[in-house]
Amino acid sequence: MKIAESDLIINPDGSIYHLNLLPGDVAETVITVGDPDRVGEVSKFFDRIELKKGKREFITHTGYVGKKRVTVLSTGIGTDNIDIVFNELDALVNIDFEAREVKKHLTSLNIIRIGTSGAVQPDIPMGTILASSYGLGMDALMNYYVHELTGDERSLMDDLKSHFGHLKNINPYLTAASSDLLNTIGKDMPKGITITAPGFYAPQGRLVRAKNSVPDFISLINSFNSNQHRITNLEMETAGIYALAKVLGHKALSVNAILASRVKFEFSHEPNKIVEQAITMVLERI
Repeated sequence: MKIAESDLIINPDGSIYHLNLLPGDVAETVITVGDPDRVGEVSKFFDRIELKKGKREFITHTGYVGKKRVTVLSTGIGTDNIDIVFNELDALVNIDFEAREVKKHLTSLNIIRIGTSGAVQPDIPMGTILASSYGLGMDALMNYYVHELTGDERSLMDDLKSHFGHLKNINPYLTAASSDLLNTIGKDMPKGITITAPGFYAPQGRLVRAKNSVPDFISLINSFNSNQHRITNLEMETAGIYALAKVLGHKALSVNAILASRVKFEFSHEPNKIVEQAITMVLERI
């Protein structure tokens, strides 16, 4: 079936609308970061860079780590941007732009998020590099997609819904990490459920001036336990990444540089050092 011009927007130069990338610009291993400035902090470790492109907050560098071709791409903040980035990444590898049709043979990308996060458990110190075993979304993104759960996801989701059931107007969704990536790139990292919030302040339990409607949010999330599964950290992209990767047939893993302890009310004095440690760990393992 031909995809409408209004559904898949292609720029006059043949590039995808927001990312400004051409088919062929993207490697099959993609590292995503939130901050556009962090793209260069990843690609400085490449042995060779073949492409640099940017539009809006979406900066892309593609190059080589040894003989492996890798793309690093900034998403900006939040799952609304993840919706753009993941649909356009998928289109670049799985849609014939000239025919406007899905290709017969599909490509599955390996997508690794390297991002910052705050721990919600007292035994996870700042400086930890943590792999998300599951992404739990508190945003509304997956209300708009058909998203099927596996048996393990459904069982855990039932317990999560019971724990968070008293929260009004929140319909959480859950997706597991790629087991392949979790067992290779994340093999010896601490693991846990990562909550993806639709904001940085009240949606993550922060209190500045506006009153929170869920005043004990951190206590609520760090008290969850189900068959040794616990919620370990908070951020703003992981659940959307995991869910859309699954829907589109890609593999995803979120690697979190823990910069804050939300239970000890502390923030790292060396955030750049922790992020660089996460970057080098991922690049050594891809």
